[in-house]
Amino acid sequence: MIQIRPVSDLRNKFPEIETIVNNGEPVYLTKNGYGAMVVLSLEEYASLTDSIEMKLDEADRQASISEERLSHETVFRNARGAVHGK
Repeated sequence: MIQIRPVSDLRNKFPEIETIVNNGEPVYLTKNGYGAMVVLSLEEYASLTDSIEMKLDEADRQASISEERLSHETVFRNARGAVHGK
């Protein structure tokens, strides 16, 4: 079940939120009824970002051995194409 809590719960009910995120579920925090942030365990955060870090490391390696440079327009066009399956 999706956990949506007021941001005050982060302070007032930290052990409860900690238990939820340590079980692998995110907790969505709201402020004044609007989404403010998401709390994740370190493991969940790492699982979301590790592949990006590896791809950035590979891009750095490629850049160090190649003179080719792409404009930001080309990079973002390629990224959008990959995201949208084009």
